[in-house]
Amino acid sequence: MIHGDARRAALERWLAGQFQGARFSLAPASEDASFRRYFRARLDDGRSYVAMDAPPEKEDCRPFVRIARLLREAGVHAPEVHAEDLAQGFLLLSDLGTKTYLHELNADNAARLFADATDALLRWQLATRAGELPPYDEALLRRELNLFPDWYVAKHLQKKLSADQEAALQKIFDLLVGSALAQPVVYVHRDYIPRNLMLCEPNPGVLDFQDAVIGPISYDIVCLLRDAFVSWSEERVLDWCVRYWEKAKRAGLPVAADFGDFWRLLEWMGLQRHLKVIGIFARLNYRDGKPKYLQDTPRFIGYALSVSKRYKELAPLARLLDEIA
Repeated sequence: MIHGDARRAALERWLAGQFQGARFSLAPASEDASFRRYFRARLDDGRSYVAMDAPPEKEDCRPFVRIARLLREAGVHAPEVHAEDLAQGFLLLSDLGTKTYLHELNADNAARLFADATDALLRWQLATRAGELPPYDEALLRRELNLFPDWYVAKHLQKKLSADQEAALQKIFDLLVGSALAQPVVYVHRDYIPRNLMLCEPNPGVLDFQDAVIGPISYDIVCLLRDAFVSWSEERVLDWCVRYWEKAKRAGLPVAADFGDFWRLLEWMGLQRHLKVIGIFARLNYRDGKPKYLQDTPRFIGYALSVSKRYKELAPLARLLDEIA
């Protein structure tokens, strides 16, 4: 087991072997909310790669390798895996550049960039084959939802729900899980957000896909349009969603025939995700020592409140959010 920057030294030794002695520099490229780290390796001849460092006792690289292949086979621009050492937890990847959608999106280019992102998403969904990815099943949906009471309510707010509040919350969870499981299933990236999309050719480059599953068809599009780090007017979200739904129908994907039905499924799916992410942001702070995510919690509380106020079955959640705030 290699710790700390002994890992970086081991990675440099491994890369020296991969580059057959060619000189290179290594600089941090990015970190994510996991234990993985990414470095950009630049060779003197101008070539550039990304090296992933994923401690094998904490992270398993195999899903990343397998899902990168599935995405590329589907015609989606995921990194190519040039070399791997699963025992040490090192991967050498093609470099998709430094421009994330999160930093490049603006009012003028958003329509074009989202059109590219939804086209890539449709290709991914159309490639769905049974048995390739684990299912987004009831156990996983509930495990995610429980992050909200366990980490946000109990740990962050330091509140204990009353028996009535607990029952009301479980009833909401039952509704959200039932709605998710009633949807047709496709490949789901599971974090298809502007921070994980790169502006590059062909556009977009897609990252952070190692947790992909087969699950509800509305999941990835609601991730894209109702994101943790950037918000759009409801009018734009609705417009982009209609465009996605029309393209999906034309492509033969199993979206609901009526847009109103699809929109409701999408909103309820988004609410499941938002409650999960509120819990994850609290867990990242208290368990993993990564406090920066907590500042985006209010955006998600806002999403959850607006959706729960729009549907009478979900109104008890709006009341609960008001009570615990």
